[in-house]
This record gives sequence, structure tokens and C-alpha cells, in this order.
Amino acid sequence: MARVKRGVTKRRRHKKILSLARGYRGASHRNFKWAKEALTHAWSHAYRHRRERKRDFRRLWILRIGAATRQQGLTYSQFMYGLKSANVEINRKMLAETAVRDPQAFEKLIALSREHLNT
Repeated sequence: MARVKRGVTKRRRHKKILSLARGYRGASHRNFKWAKEALTHAWSHAYRHRRERKRDFRRLWILRIGAATRQQGLTYSQFMYGLKSANVEINRKMLAETAVRDPQAFEKLIALSREHLNT
């Protein structure tokens, strides 16, 4: 069997890893071994945080909706129950945007929710 020289292949692999680790502090952007380890950690954190970001935004939307409904004398849960009873299918992201950017429209939604709470 012929001998395989890995020079070009190895250099390409190392350059790819080191280019991905650009901007890291210390030897993590110069040393292949440490760069590979730093990237492994970075990718695992990125994977986890992509899922956490969705939870964080949902929490933020609920917080904003709750604050806007409390100003009108309703709780978040009462407001959402009223909307569900009225068959209004607006997601929390849009409700939060409406609460922040268009308070008059949000007041109409609160009135609709109140109307269906009593029935």
C-alpha cells in the first residue's frame, strides 16, 4: 500500500477550524487544538441558546401583555381567557407589539375580551 501524505488535507482542516475561531481570546484563535475545543463549546452553547431564545421572547411578550392589561384593570389570564372565548386567534408576539405600538387597538381587544368574560 502506498504511503499517504496528509499535508494539504491537514492544513485545510486546520485552516477551516482556525478561521472559525477568529476573534477568540488567547491561544484559542492560534492553536488548533484549543481552537477546536473552544469551537465545540461555542457550538454547544449556541445550540442551547437558540432554544432558550424562544423561551425568553415568549416570557417577554407575556410580560408586556400583562403590563398593558393591568393598566386597563384586567389580569393577563383573564384577558387571554376572554380572547379565547371570543375566538380571537392572535399570537402573543402580535399582542405584545399591538400593546406597545398601538394602544388604541389594544384597548379594543381588551374591551372585546371583557365582553366575552361576562357571558
